[in-house]
Order: sequence, then structure tokens, then C-alpha cells
Amino acid sequence: MSSGVAVSQECLEAFQSLKLGKKLKFIIYTLSADNREIVVAKTSTSTNYDDFLAELPAAECRYAIYDFEYEKGGDGKRSKICFYTWSPDDSKIKSKMLFASSKDALRKALVGISAEIQGTDFSEVDYTTVLEKVSRSTF
Repeated sequence: MSSGVAVSQECLEAFQSLKLGKKLKFIIYTLSADNREIVVAKTSTSTNYDDFLAELPAAECRYAIYDFEYEKGGDGKRSKICFYTWSPDDSKIKSKMLFASSKDALRKALVGISAEIQGTDFSEVDYTTVLEKVSRSTF
């Protein structure tokens, strides 16, 4: 089910900057005040995963993109672009429903995502959990 929420051009431009320009490390997306458009809430060049997690509010839904770097065996560094759907247990039901029904519009607009992470609490998006998922992902 689609909510009819549009994806702002700014969302696509920030994603291209992260994917192609490697200028950004992560992007946090949210809904505009009138709930009609997905917009960029924050971008960052910080390579610290904890800085990224600190930007996810404890009681509000968000989407995010994170350029996840890791090492697998002796193969050296790898990088996967991860799409996060953040829907904490404490967020409002209406917000959860709107974010869930709007996700596909953003997800389909962002071409080049390697893994998808869904989180309802911080244990589901901690570094080790995500590392386990992306290192076995053939997305």
C-alpha cells in the first residue's frame, strides 16, 4: 500500500552525494511537517557508527542511509550502502503506519542499496547485528 507521499529531490541528491561522491557517510530522512513529502533531516560525514545511531530518535520514525564499512576475513575493507527503516516501539501508531506505507516510494527511488535493515529498538541496529546481516547479504 502506498501513502501517496512524494520523495523530495533533495533526498535523491543527498543519496547521489553519498553513493557516487562518497562525500557523506549517512543520511537521515523524515517526513515534512504536512506529511506529504520525504525530506532530508540530517547528513553527516562522520565515520563513527555511534554518531549515526545517536541521530535516530528514541520515539520517532525515520529512514536512513548508511555507508557501512567492514572487513570480511582477509579480503580487506568492504562497503555496503544500507537502507534503514527506523520505527521504534515508542513511536506513535499513526506515524508508524505512515512511515511503513511510504517506505517503498523512497526505497525504489534510491538505486544502489545493498542491504535493508529494519529496527524497532537499538539492539536491532547495533553495529554487530548489522555487520552480521551485511556480511552475509547478497542483496
